[in-house]
Order: sequence, then structure tokens, then C-alpha cells
Amino acid sequence: MIRKKILSINNILFVMKVKGKRHKVAWGITGSGEKILETVEIMEEMKKKYRKTFDIRVFISKAGDQVLKYYNLSNTLETIFDKTWTEINANAPFLAGQIQLGKFDFLLLAPATSNTVAKISLRIADTLLTNAAIMGQKTSTPIYIMPTDFREGTIITQLPNGKDLKIKVTHEDGKHVENVSKMSNTFVFEHPSEIPSIFEKHAGLIR
Repeated sequence: MIRKKILSINNILFVMKVKGKRHKVAWGITGSGEKILETVEIMEEMKKKYRKTFDIRVFISKAGDQVLKYYNLSNTLETIFDKTWTEINANAPFLAGQIQLGKFDFLLLAPATSNTVAKISLRIADTLLTNAAIMGQKTSTPIYIMPTDFREGTIITQLPNGKDLKIKVTHEDGKHVENVSKMSNTFVFEHPSEIPSIFEKHAGLIR
């Protein structure tokens, strides 16, 4: 009887521990300065708001690491998020493997360069983040992508020195975004302001 009671208590404690465990979110940053400032600000808000619900882990591409330094955001990210990794190659750190094993509730790529989007569209998994995204599509992990070149036309981006720069988004860039948006468990969005709704949605699934 005593043994049964101990086992019962242990089971209750185990359930309580699982319920209190934070869910992992992978945030991938590629090499684009477009919307990077707004994205970092909103992700800081998400970390504060959902600190008891989500464990946000940051994965930075090689080009993303350079861009963060240009915008003086490297130290900011390391201060806000205590778990950050920079790409060595497509499998180091082994994010794709963790995605494959279902370790993350979702993968967020924001901002995502036209190069990253095109590679996902063409199924080229030769970088840390494209490899993780394509693996997520194969294993039903929700993938959220914010392309910098969302649709054909002209956009104005802000350089690290504060000056504006006009960039032409080509028809091909827009087509890749369209292709990716049709892929399994993949959701494409345009503005950083849409990120809170993603966290709200997944927080609701946990409750």
C-alpha cells in the first residue's frame, strides 16, 4: 500500500513537472537587415510575455551573424536570449535533427532572405536554416517564414547608417514566396507585427 502511494505521488509530481515545462521555439535569423530591428524588438516582447511558456532558442545563419554585427545587434541578442547558436554548416548546430525529433513546437524564420526562400522553394537544404525548414516540412513541425522580398515590386529598406535604399523585388523572388506558401505545414507572413499572433496561437494549443 505504501509503495503504491509513493508511486502515485511520483506520478503526480511527474505530470506537474511536464505541465510546467517550457516549450521550445526555434527562431532562425538569416542575412537580411530588412525588418531586423522590428523583429528583434517584437521577439524581446514575446520572450517577456511568454517567459513561463516558451523557451526561445536563436539560430543565426553565417550571413545573419554578419548582418547582426552591422546593425550592432549581436550583443543585444546575446543579452536578451541566453541560448543563441551561429551556423557552422548545414548540420552544425544540429537543428534539423532536433526538428526531426519534434523537440520544437515551431520554427520561425524572420527575417528570411530571398536566397533562403528560394532554396526552400527549390528543396536545397545546404544551410542550417534551409535544412531545418525542409526537415520540419517532412515531420509536420509548423514552419513560419517572413520573407524580406514578399512580392514583386519596389521596397525601401533602411541601412545600418540610417539611410534608405530602394530594392527591386523580382518576379522570380515573388514566385518563390508563392511556392513556399503552398507547402505542407508552412505559413508565410509579411510583417513582424504578425509574430505575436503566432505565439498566441501556440500558447493556446498548450493550455
